[in-house]
Amino acid sequence: MKAVNKYIIIKSIKEEVKPNKSGLLLNEKHQDDIRYKKAMVHSTGNNVEGINDGDYIYYDRHAGYGIEFEDEYLQVIREGDVVVVL
Repeated sequence: MKAVNKYIIIKSIKEEVKPNKSGLLLNEKHQDDIRYKKAMVHSTGNNVEGINDGDYIYYDRHAGYGIEFEDEYLQVIREGDVVVVL
């Protein structure tokens, strides 16, 4: 499967529960308050610049939509929804 134009196909990475600076563990409900999520880029469209297949990114958690392909859940987002490339 290959993304086209300014779209990016990503696979979300489930963040592990980590203590904050004061040592408190945040459960998943509190992690939902974090606006950006981490993902691995599965495929980039032909008009996407600065992001490559295999890159790790942070993107707006409310962006895009899900798609199931070959028993794998992926998301399709726009290039503009990416805020950080690692």
